[in-house]
Amino acid sequence: MRTIHAPRLLLLLGTSLLVRGGQTLRSGDHERGDVPGWVMITLMSATLVAVILFMAEEALTTMFKAAMDKVNNP
Repeated sequence: MRTIHAPRLLLLLGTSLLVRGGQTLRSGDHERGDVPGWVMITLMSATLVAVILFMAEEALTTMFKAAMDKVNNP
């Protein structure tokens, strides 16, 4: 199984959202809502999650291992 690291995932997500947003704007369908707004919210959310995971990766891993040890060794 191949893992995708957070910066690469953000790049893929951002590219796909921008391409899809551009297609929506060119299609002339103005009933689809505020495309730049939802693109910005999605990118900001993904960036926030990536930053939190990057900063707290060690602590989250330690917590997970401790929880698994408690389950395996009651």
